[in-house]
Amino acid sequence: MDIKKDNYVKVNIHGQEYTVKAQADADYIKNVARYVNEKMDEVEKSLPNKQASIRVAILAAMNITDELFATNLSKNKLQKSLQAKSGLLVNQIEKELRIQ
Repeated sequence: MDIKKDNYVKVNIHGQEYTVKAQADADYIKNVARYVNEKMDEVEKSLPNKQASIRVAILAAMNITDELFATNLSKNKLQKSLQAKSGLLVNQIEKELRIQ
């Protein structure tokens, strides 16, 4: 396992500055923070009136989690489809080899 040195990166999410300590690249951390910030902004804009930051954060977290679950479901379906197709190909190859 490749252990990286901890990075301390300052990010701004929903008007608050945070110092994040992680073993990831600073640009990666900033991109994650930017994404969270964008999701929080989307949620805030979709609400009819101003909400507490914690409510906006929870709704944004739910939206991000929904995206994650949908992506995982899609990935799992794709994996099952690929496994089925590769199984059919292996069976066909084995059948052809037996014929020869």
